[in-house]
Amino acid sequence: MPDVTGPASEAVLSVSAAASRRLQSLDPLLPTSARLPEGCGTDLAVCGPAAQLLAVGACEHWQGPPQSLELTWGAARQFRLAAHVAGPAGPGVTAGLDRLLDSWRDHLAGLPDVGAADTAAVVTWPSRDVDGAAALLRHGFAPYAAIAVRASGSGAAESASTLADVAIRRATPDDLDAFVELGLQVIRFDAYFGGVRERPWTAAALSDEFAVMLAAPRPWMWLAERGGRAVGMLAAEPPEQAAWIAPLTRSAPVAYVLLAGVRPDERARGTGAALATSLAAEARASGVPAILLHYAQVNPLSVPFWSQQGYRPLWTVWEAHPPAVLR
Repeated sequence: MPDVTGPASEAVLSVSAAASRRLQSLDPLLPTSARLPEGCGTDLAVCGPAAQLLAVGACEHWQGPPQSLELTWGAARQFRLAAHVAGPAGPGVTAGLDRLLDSWRDHLAGLPDVGAADTAAVVTWPSRDVDGAAALLRHGFAPYAAIAVRASGSGAAESASTLADVAIRRATPDDLDAFVELGLQVIRFDAYFGGVRERPWTAAALSDEFAVMLAAPRPWMWLAERGGRAVGMLAAEPPEQAAWIAPLTRSAPVAYVLLAGVRPDERARGTGAALATSLAAEARASGVPAILLHYAQVNPLSVPFWSQQGYRPLWTVWEAHPPAVLR
C-alpha cells in the first residue's frame, strides 16, 4: 500500500486532486480543489489490485456546544466522513466508496457510544455524483438534507418583487420577537423530516442568534407584513458571516440562508417568493455570485419552492442514526 500518513501525504493529495477533477466534470460549481481534514487520526484508504490508492477518507468526531443553536440542526454527536474517490466515473467510484465505507464502519464499531440515540454518522456527498448513492444506501444511509445553491444567472428572476397587499421590508431590532416566532414555526415543521430537532433551549438560542444579526447596520433579513401582521421572514448571513460554508463551492463570496418561512395560511400566495427575491436582489447588488442553503430532502414544501427560486442541489447530506446501524 502507498504510504498514507495523513491528509497531506503525497499519495493522499494525488487522490484528492483526481477526485476534484472528476467532480468538476460533473458540476462546475463544486470547489476546484479539496484537501481532507485532519480528522481523528485514523487513516482510511482503499487500494486497487496494483496497490494504487483509489479512495481516501478522514473521520471527524463532532460534538455540539452545550445549549447551542447548532444542536437544533442535527444530532448532538456526529461522526463525519470526508471521502475522496479518484474514479474514473462509473462502477469504480461505487466500489471505491463502498470499500471506504466498510473501513469507516469498522472504525466506528470500535468507538464507545455509537449506539446512543443522539448520535449520527454523516457523509456529505456531491449531489450530481450519483455513482456514490448505491454504496451509501447499501450501508444503511438515507439522504436527509440537500445543500442547495443559487448562482447568478441561474434563470430565476432577480428584480424586486411586489405584492399588492404584502409589504416586504428590511428587518430592524424591533422585529426580533416576530423573527423568533416565525423561525420556530419553520424549525417545528422541518422536525417532521428527521434532520432538525427542537431542543429545550432552541428558542433562546434562536433569539440570541437573531439579536446579533439584527444589530448589524444593514442586516440581510427581511420581514413580510400583511395588514401590519408579520406573515413571513427570511434571515440570511452575508459573506462575512457565511465564510464557514463558503469552501463548499467554487463561487466566492457566498451568502447563506439561515432560516426562511411564512405562516401556514400564507403559503402559495407569493410571499415566500417575494422574500427570496429580496435576498437575490441584495446579493446581486453586493456582488455576491452564490447563495447557499440547507433544506430537508423529503420536505414536500421546501424542495419545489427553492427549485422555483433558482436553487438546485449541490451536496446531499446522508445520515445514519445511530452509527451502530451501519451495515
